[in-house]
Amino acid sequence: MKNYILVGYMGCGKTTVGKNLARICNFTFLDTDELIEEQQGRSIRDIFATDGESAFRDMETAVLREMLEQKKERLVISTGGGMAVREENRELLKQLGMVFYLKAKPETVYERVKGDTKRPLLQCEDPLRRIRTMQEQREPAYIDAAHQVIEVDEYRQCEIAEKIKTIGKAEGIR
Repeated sequence: MKNYILVGYMGCGKTTVGKNLARICNFTFLDTDELIEEQQGRSIRDIFATDGESAFRDMETAVLREMLEQKKERLVISTGGGMAVREENRELLKQLGMVFYLKAKPETVYERVKGDTKRPLLQCEDPLRRIRTMQEQREPAYIDAAHQVIEVDEYRQCEIAEKIKTIGKAEGIR
């Protein structure tokens, strides 16, 4: 395995940890949501509103397939919060590299994302309740996708990046 893959619910720190990890490992950082937005020429929010969640999940699968075909190495890949929901995506993620599930408590996620209008799944009356429900639904998929689970609530994001680097080096990622 030559890449680090970060999965987990929105707001768990995938992007920030991923950028830190890429910097300290001298790897390239990629965010799958950003790649999709670039390819589609529109925001995730617009994709959800116009095409729906299923079409967006198809786009995620296509991005993973592209990455595998390109056989790129030395990447830190931050995935969208629902990327691991599809079984096919979980298998593709494992083929791409070592997968780390960044696990955060619902309250931690809520504090990080409250007021963020770019997150279409949280535009509802009770976002904390929605976070709890969605995390419970997605937890088995995140665990199935991951080689390692990292609890993130009690650590700074730079500490999490260091921890992932240490685990990855022990598994031969360089």
